[in-house]
Amino acid sequence: MIDADLICVHVFVTGTVQGVGYRYSTVQEAQRLGIKGWVRNLLDGRVEAIFEGIEPSVEEMVQWCHQGPRNAQVTGVRVETLEPKGYQDFAVRETQ
Repeated sequence: MIDADLICVHVFVTGTVQGVGYRYSTVQEAQRLGIKGWVRNLLDGRVEAIFEGIEPSVEEMVQWCHQGPRNAQVTGVRVETLEPKGYQDFAVRETQ
């Protein structure tokens, strides 16, 4: 059974977000916040991620996405709400 306090969001980040350590910085930030899910590069140059956790942590994670790591230049963050799936960890997935 999935914890009723969990929320889940699907995020797409645009801008200069590939080749700047965005995915691995996302992993570090997600682990710091106790977020589960995944992150990956998309062939169109965006970064895609799923964040699942308690609402304050997920909101902080989404806010972090607007800045990203030092060399990123984020121009947009699109967020969609999903049903929680009960992810067990946070990982980098293959580019799609």
